[in-house]
Amino acid sequence: MSTETTTPRLTEKFHEALTYAAEKHHRQTRKGGDIPYIGHLLSVAGLVIEAGGTERQAIAALLHDAAEDQGGKETLVEIRERFGADVERIVAECSDTFEDPKPPWRERKTSYIKHLKNASNDTILVSLGDKVDNARAILRDFRRSGSELWQRFSVKDPNDHLWYYRSLLDVYQHKTDSWLVDELRRTLDALAELVNA
Repeated sequence: MSTETTTPRLTEKFHEALTYAAEKHHRQTRKGGDIPYIGHLLSVAGLVIEAGGTERQAIAALLHDAAEDQGGKETLVEIRERFGADVERIVAECSDTFEDPKPPWRERKTSYIKHLKNASNDTILVSLGDKVDNARAILRDFRRSGSELWQRFSVKDPNDHLWYYRSLLDVYQHKTDSWLVDELRRTLDALAELVNA
C-alpha cells in the first residue's frame, strides 16, 4: 500500500546514483551465481531507506561497493564530484581496503571492525544495511546448498564468517538502536544454528 507525498525524500540525485551504480556494476554478479550485483545494492539502499535513512545515506548505500570493486580511489573522486563529499566519505568508510592485492582476510576484517568503532553514524547505517543483506544471502544460500556454500569464499571455515559478523554486530549494537541490529542478530543466530547442527 502506498500514499502520495508532496515532499519526496528521494530526488533526481538518487535516480542519478541508481543509474551510476547500475553502470559501474553491470558486469558484476553475486558470489557463486549469476544474480546481478545491482540486486544487492538495491537491497542495501532499501534497508537504509526503511531504517529512516536520508537521501545521502541511500545514495551511499547504492554506491558503497563502487570504489572498492570498480576503480578504487579514482571512483571515489568521481563519487565526490557527482554526489558530494558526504557520500564519498561514507563510501570510503564502508570500504575495507583499496590495496591491491588485498591484505589477508583476517587482517583486513579485524582492521574494518576496529575502524567501524570510530565511524560516523551515516557509515554505521550503510554498513549495517550491507551486512544484513549479506548475512541474509549467506543464510538463504546455506539453506539451499549446505556446506558447499563456503567454497565460494576465500575463507572456507563458516566459524570465521560467524566470528566476523558477530564482531560487527557487537560494534553496531553499541553505535545504533536501529531495528537492523536485531535483524542481523536473528539472521546470525539462524545461521549459527544451521552451521552447528
